[in-house]
Amino acid sequence: MPKVSVIIATRNRCSLLSRAVESARNASSQVEIVVVDDASEDETPEVCKALSEIQYIRLRRRLGVGAARNVGLIASTSSYISFLDDDDVRLPGSLDAQVLLLETQREAGMVYGKAFYGNDHGHTKGGFYPELCKEGDVFWDLLRWNFIPCPTVVFRRECLDRVGLLEEEAQGVEDWDLWVRIAERYSVIAVDEPVAIWRQSTSASGQFTSHEEKLHRCASHLLRHKWLHLPRANAAGPAQRRRALRDFAAQASQQLVWTVASRLKAGRLLESARLALAATRMYPLSVSRKILSLSTLRSVRSCLATYRRAERIRPTGH
Repeated sequence: MPKVSVIIATRNRCSLLSRAVESARNASSQVEIVVVDDASEDETPEVCKALSEIQYIRLRRRLGVGAARNVGLIASTSSYISFLDDDDVRLPGSLDAQVLLLETQREAGMVYGKAFYGNDHGHTKGGFYPELCKEGDVFWDLLRWNFIPCPTVVFRRECLDRVGLLEEEAQGVEDWDLWVRIAERYSVIAVDEPVAIWRQSTSASGQFTSHEEKLHRCASHLLRHKWLHLPRANAAGPAQRRRALRDFAAQASQQLVWTVASRLKAGRLLESARLALAATRMYPLSVSRKILSLSTLRSVRSCLATYRRAERIRPTGH
């Protein structure tokens, strides 16, 4: 029997899928690979027919990543489970090393590691995330922000018996929601080295994780209406819950301000303005202090100056 099942949800990325499958195969000596095709409209079925030793499931209509992964979870058979997006890459031997850690530390529900930032070709582009891998009781840390890259995680199947399947409506943050529910009941361990290459999302990549506003709204909703009502959060008392809300708002607003600044530097004025407006609506107190900081104002002035110079030298039509 395979020790670890890798669930790969895919849609319309037949050119990348083979690479992801091969990396999963090289990451473990006892691996079951389950590819769930979320009603692709390209050549994904033909590509999967040519891939050996995989379980291929094609959905008749598009259900989304969370639902596709749940189909894969139900179809898989191993004691340990990992998710891999079709545009990410697992590093050789990494799954075996993480499974061994879980087998020796029975109190832990999941193990994760660092991920190299990757480009569209699956190659590292410098840097990795997170800088520091937190371990042990990370429940309240995860309520503040998600520092666990999805393709680096291996968790026990038995965890699902206690916490349930993925939240299918939490599009883009369904993995974060699962980590929170596992961390509420189990300790978390980590390997302090990269185990995957994680394709970094951009506004042009077409990944759902590039839609910052939607992700923030979904995570904020989960925090207020689900995570802070879990038994452990309820038992902690109102002061701890209020602190969790403040910490989340501070971290989320910082992330949005960084994104706004990067859009400004790239000359995307309308996009940065839209994100800035959304940030002030979601986190008014936290953002008002950050968005008007000296560094942000400098970015605005620099961008406007560049725009004016471009207008002055733009050739006129005849």
